Amino acid sequence: MSVILLVGSSAREHAIARAIRKSPQTSSICCFASANNPGIQSIATSYEVGNINDPNEVVRFGMQCGAKLAVIGPEAPLENGVSDALWNSGIPCVGPKKALARIETSKGFTRRLLETSSITVNPAFKAFENIDGAEEYLQQLGDSYVVKYDGLMGGKGVKVAGEHLHSHNEALEYCSQLVKSGGGFLIEEKLLGVEFSLMSFCDGKTIVHAPPVQDHKRAFVGDTGPNTGGMGSYSGPNLSLPFLSESDIREAQEINSRTIEALSRECGQPYLGILYGGFIATANDIRLIEYNARFGDPEALNILTLLESDFLVLCEAIISGTLGNIDLTFSTAATVCKYAVPNGYPDSPVQGKKIDISNVRDLDLISYGAVNQLDDEIFITGSRSLAVTAAAASLAEAEFIVEEELSRIGGPLFHREDIGTPALIESYVIKLNNLRCKNVSQ
Repeated sequence: MSVILLVGSSAREHAIARAIRKSPQTSSICCFASANNPGIQSIATSYEVGNINDPNEVVRFGMQCGAKLAVIGPEAPLENGVSDALWNSGIPCVGPKKALARIETSKGFTRRLLETSSITVNPAFKAFENIDGAEEYLQQLGDSYVVKYDGLMGGKGVKVAGEHLHSHNEALEYCSQLVKSGGGFLIEEKLLGVEFSLMSFCDGKTIVHAPPVQDHKRAFVGDTGPNTGGMGSYSGPNLSLPFLSESDIREAQEINSRTIEALSRECGQPYLGILYGGFIATANDIRLIEYNARFGDPEALNILTLLESDFLVLCEAIISGTLGNIDLTFSTAATVCKYAVPNGYPDSPVQGKKIDISNVRDLDLISYGAVNQLDDEIFITGSRSLAVTAAAASLAEAEFIVEEELSRIGGPLFHREDIGTPALIESYVIKLNNLRCKNVSQ
């Protein structure tokens, strides 16, 4: 029996654990986690809570379990060299090494890599280590700018002009806060368009692309409110999204492929794992918002729901350089995923309150996030509590299933009712069509 080490404790890792369990290959899961997760704990044969960012601790646990392969879910362990340590200890790992993970952990590194590699997907940008010159660059961009922390902030380090920042003074104050916290920042041109995600699997030689997904970062209905780690996501039928053309998808795939090649050249080592491109379809082309060096959360829940191939075979192909020898297939169904989060999330979420899932009809649709189980009762712990994901022939059917199950969950939770609905999706189609029609007419 092969033992798989899973690192992480979010709903994404619950979905990964399920995908491993589905494999016809006999395997057991040992999970090293930052918190309890009752969903993963019900699957794993061994579960330990510890510091997932400490390479020595992760290696100790993996060796203790006799792990033959590791899968890292979150980004912080990658930044801290956990993948490097596992490989050095004889445990192959799905997840890039520290130098390669800079594609996510340093936005400045990524922008410069794309620029020097002639991958023309950047907005206008400038990286700063201190506040000097920031005011002048803001004046150059006018009211069309974005300020980004140059590091990891759980998807919450980006502030957009006109949405979070309403003057150059507010922008400079935010820049000062970032510098005081010990980090640099980027100021970028604000791009207009519709965002989507595309994840690609790589074994160092072969690159295979997953279907595109649209994530929703904003906390509230209508894409309003503060940024979050992601309130939900959807994928359209036939491996596409309603607002994208086939050429848009091919362009995003080509960008991911060229980026992996450039990154591997820059670092002098192969990229083994998942590259997640956060893109925006603009009036003219596809541009890059950001890169992540792992499965998206919640997008992983959509992709793993669609994956028809054996996930464990996929992982083994990534670490052995044999991805080109397997036929990776995805269902043509539509998927919708929505997170239920505590009232007050993300700024002041309630904690310690009980939620009731006793009326849920299909528990396999639920992926647990920031919850704890005590005496068969589930309690929220402050961040995204659980996700409900469903697949169906159409987006409308999948969205209906998700809403039905969410309505059966009791407790101080809320979710984005509009994710995956015809009205919201149509608004994206109209927005992009208008941008592109206007561009043609000019």
